[in-house]
Amino acid sequence: MREETTVYDHRKLGRELGLFDTDPLMGAGLPYWLPDGATVRHALEEFIRGAERRAGYRHVASPVLAKRELYEISGHWSHYSEDMFPPMELGGERFVLRPSLCPHHALIYRSRAHSYRELPLRMAELGGMYRSELSGVLGGLTRVRAIQLNDAHIFCTEEQVADEARAALELIGGAYRALGIRPARYRLSLPGAGGKYVADPAMWRRAAAVLADVLDASGLAYEAVEGEAAFYGPKIDVQIADGAGRESTLSTVQVDFHQPRRFDLRYIGPDGGRHRPVMVHRSVIGSVERAVAHLVEHHGGAFPAWLAPTQLVALPVSEAELPAATDLVRRCLDRGLRAELAGPEQGSLGARVRAARLVPYQAVIGAREVADDRVALRLRDGRRLDPLPADEASARIQAMVDGYETALWDVDAPA
Repeated sequence: MREETTVYDHRKLGRELGLFDTDPLMGAGLPYWLPDGATVRHALEEFIRGAERRAGYRHVASPVLAKRELYEISGHWSHYSEDMFPPMELGGERFVLRPSLCPHHALIYRSRAHSYRELPLRMAELGGMYRSELSGVLGGLTRVRAIQLNDAHIFCTEEQVADEARAALELIGGAYRALGIRPARYRLSLPGAGGKYVADPAMWRRAAAVLADVLDASGLAYEAVEGEAAFYGPKIDVQIADGAGRESTLSTVQVDFHQPRRFDLRYIGPDGGRHRPVMVHRSVIGSVERAVAHLVEHHGGAFPAWLAPTQLVALPVSEAELPAATDLVRRCLDRGLRAELAGPEQGSLGARVRAARLVPYQAVIGAREVADDRVALRLRDGRRLDPLPADEASARIQAMVDGYETALWDVDAPA
């Protein structure tokens, strides 16, 4: 497989692998997903939803547009409108494609009364949002105009903020391990000069102090950088780097005292009084588009098995083994694996093996394997395993996939 010095460009490789493409009639910054790319995207989305459920999040779904008034209340219109699409007139009202999910989640929280006993309330959504990016900065999947964002907002007491931010960092770390990637560095993003940020110095100091304490307590090296905060609050940015060393932000944790005040969010405290919650904004994998771009470049298309578009390919040596290979594919599909058949009509066995070089598991089936109901597995990294019973092979692959393992094979797994 690839050498560590190889530098991949996801814009080229993603098209070669049939993951995504663009069309002038759709427009710049609006890529579409081809079947294999959509499979990677959906696997990534299912993974993050499962991780969030296990961490105590509840999922919601909200519209991709709302009245301009919503973003006036949140502060997006006054601080961020240059990056938003212009309003659409409809029935005498003005609607805007959302640039962020947080105002919608604030309204969902506000729609019900809440007690301190419910907090922290963790609300998550994989939702669409839109940025009016200039055509000159658009490129591949990293800078797009239509974004599918892995977003979440935790509504909690001020005493709970540090624990929730720390837990969010741990969730990010676990996701990176499953994805086989590493952060380039951690950044504490603070406000800079000018009118870009909410004018409330005391609020900024409180929020920044919490995040700095969380980073210090987590033992993570970081640097504070001014001018990189959200307009409403500071954030921890988890930076990634491509093969050329160019950095971008993938994951964030933000503390927000501003929007709970703007939306007059409340909860009933143990004293029976009405108190203001804090919003912790948190994204584990950021936008699905940027995450896939980084994964394509980092892995060179050789994704972890659980993320691969095709996880197993069955390779009958000749037409005589075709029924057994077809049956193996069916067994794997029944287990929820993504399996395909590459029969002799597609060329010699060697040619088919080469064509499937990025598939994690290649199951070669010859006359001996048919007689014993076994498969000879070739792993993507070049290893060849002794023939295994077909059901055992598919069960062990399923266990690796279900466990989101980055290794291809566990030699110590029980038979």
